[in-house]
Amino acid sequence: MQTTIADLTNIFQALPHLSRSDQALIERAYETARLAHANQFRQSGQPYIVHCVAVAQILADMGMDATTIAAALLHDVVEDTGITLPDIEHEFGAKIAELVDGVTKLKQLPTGVEGMHGGKAGDREMEYLRKMFLAMGSDFRVILIKLADRLHNMRTLGYMPPHKQIQKARETLEIFAPIANRLGIWQLKWELEDLAFRYLEPDRYREIAAQLDERRSDREAYMRRMIAYIREQFVREGLEADVKGRPKHIYSIYRKMDRKHLPFNQIYDVRAIRIIVGSVAECYQALGIIHNIFHAIPGEFDDYISSPKQNSYRSLHTAVLDRDGRTLEVQIRTREMDEEAEYGIAAHWRYKESRTASGHDSALERRLERLRRMLDDVRQETDEQDANGFVEGVIEQIGQERIYAFTPKGDIIDLPEGATPIDFAYHIHTEVGHRCRGAKVNGRLVGLDYQLKNGEHVEILTANRGGPSLDWLNADLGYTKTSRARSKIKQWFKRREREKSIADGKEVLDRELRKLGMSATPRDQIAAQLGYNSADDLMAAIGYGDITGAQISFRLLEVERREADAARDTLESNVVRPNIPVR
Repeated sequence: MQTTIADLTNIFQALPHLSRSDQALIERAYETARLAHANQFRQSGQPYIVHCVAVAQILADMGMDATTIAAALLHDVVEDTGITLPDIEHEFGAKIAELVDGVTKLKQLPTGVEGMHGGKAGDREMEYLRKMFLAMGSDFRVILIKLADRLHNMRTLGYMPPHKQIQKARETLEIFAPIANRLGIWQLKWELEDLAFRYLEPDRYREIAAQLDERRSDREAYMRRMIAYIREQFVREGLEADVKGRPKHIYSIYRKMDRKHLPFNQIYDVRAIRIIVGSVAECYQALGIIHNIFHAIPGEFDDYISSPKQNSYRSLHTAVLDRDGRTLEVQIRTREMDEEAEYGIAAHWRYKESRTASGHDSALERRLERLRRMLDDVRQETDEQDANGFVEGVIEQIGQERIYAFTPKGDIIDLPEGATPIDFAYHIHTEVGHRCRGAKVNGRLVGLDYQLKNGEHVEILTANRGGPSLDWLNADLGYTKTSRARSKIKQWFKRREREKSIADGKEVLDRELRKLGMSATPRDQIAAQLGYNSADDLMAAIGYGDITGAQISFRLLEVERREADAARDTLESNVVRPNIPVR
C-alpha cells in the first residue's frame, strides 16, 4: 500500500480532518482504480491513474467529502475497464456507485455541440445536455466530478490534435464554464475560461497576457502601496479587515474589453483589491471609507449583497480613482461570502459549522432548491419533447450576463443581458406578453426592440385583446431574447392554429355525419370509434389534413359493418337449434 499512500499524500494534506475510515475508503478506491487502469495510458504518455488522482485532487482542494473523492478516483473504471457498476456497489456502497454511474452517463459529450454562440446542435447533443442539466438538480456532486474531469483534461489539452483542442475548448467555454458559474464555483470557472480562451483565441490571449506582464513589477508595487494605505485608513476608523490584491484572469479582462469597447488600460479590474470583513454591516462601513478616501466612478457600483446574483454570489463592487487618476476596482465581502464566491455550492462541505446538529445544511438546501426551481421553470416553459428548447432555456439561465429591471411596483425582474420589453412582459405574465403593445422605460416611450439596461424601471402598455406578432419570433428583428418569451409566443400560435383547425374539422365532420344519418351520435363516441382521445383531437386532425372526410365516412362504415357482423355472430351463437335424433 506504500504506493497508494505516496500518491494520495497531497489529497490527504488538503483534507486534514478526514477520519481514518474516510482515508481507508479513499485508499481502497485508489487501489481499485490503479489496478483497473494498470495498462492504460493518456495521450501524454502518463499512466491513466495520474488523471484519476488529478481529478480527485481538484475536488480535495475544494474541500469535498470522502465519498466524492472516492467516486472521482473511480469515475472512469466502468466505461474504460472490466469493472461493472454492481462491482462498485458491492465494494463501495450504493452512493459511490450512483455517483460513478452519473459521471459515466455524462462521459462522452457528442461531437458537434456548438453551444450558445455557434450553430445549432443536433438532437443527440441536445438530449445529452438535457441529461447533464437535469443531473444538476439531483446529486450535484456528479456535475462537480465532471467539471473536475474537464478541468484536468483542459490542463493537458496540448497533447491533443489541433481540431480536438478547438472542439474541447469550445465545449468548455460555452457549456462547462457557465455550469461552474451557475454553481458559483469561481475557482473552476475562471481556470476553465482562461484555458479555453487560450486555444480559441491564441493571439488575443497572448496579447492580453503580454500586457499584464509588461508592467507587472510597477503594478505590484502600486498594489502594495494601495493595500497599505487602505489598511491604515481602516485602522484609523477602527475597522478590522483583511485587504489583499485580487487575481486577474485573462478571459474576464477580454470580455470586459469586448463588451464595453475599451482598451486594456481602461479596464478597472486589472488593478483590483478585495476586502474581507466580519459582517454585512462592516461591508457597508468599508464601502463608505473607500468612497471617502477615493473618488467613486459613476455607474460602476453594484450591490450584490442586497440583490445577489442568480448563482447566489454576494459582494459589493465599486470602481474608484486614486489621487493620480488611476482606476482601482474594489470588492467587499464577508469571509462566508468569500468562501461561497470561490467554492460555490462546494463551500458547504468546507465549513460544517453552518449545519444543524442533524448534519442538515440549510444554506446548501436553499441553493439546491433555487437550482431545481430554475430547472423546473425552464421545463414548464418548454414542450416535454423539446430537448432543444429546454437546453436553450437552461443555457440562457446559466451562461449569460444578467440585468435587473423594476416593475412599477418596485419588484425586481431578472433577465439576460439584451432582453427587451417583450421579454419583460412575458416574465411578468403570459397574458401581459400576449397583449403587450408598447413600453415606457424610466417614464419614456421606447420601441419593443429596445434592449433593457440594469436598474431601469419598465412599464408595459397593453391592449384589451389581441395576441403576439409573428415578427416577435424573427431573430433578425431583435424583439425577443429569452426562451420563455419565444416559447409562449409559439404556444399562442399553435393554440390559435389548433382552434382554427378544430373549427374547420367540425364543419367537415358534421357534413359527413349528415350524409351517413349519424348527426345525433355524440362526437366523443365517434372520436373513440376512430381511435382519438377526444372530439377536439379528431376535429383538429381533420382541420390539419391528417384525415379527410371521405376517410372518416369509410372508417365509420367499416366500424358499422364490424359491429353488425359481431351482432349477427352473437345472435347466431345464441339460437337454440332443435335436437333431431339420428336414425
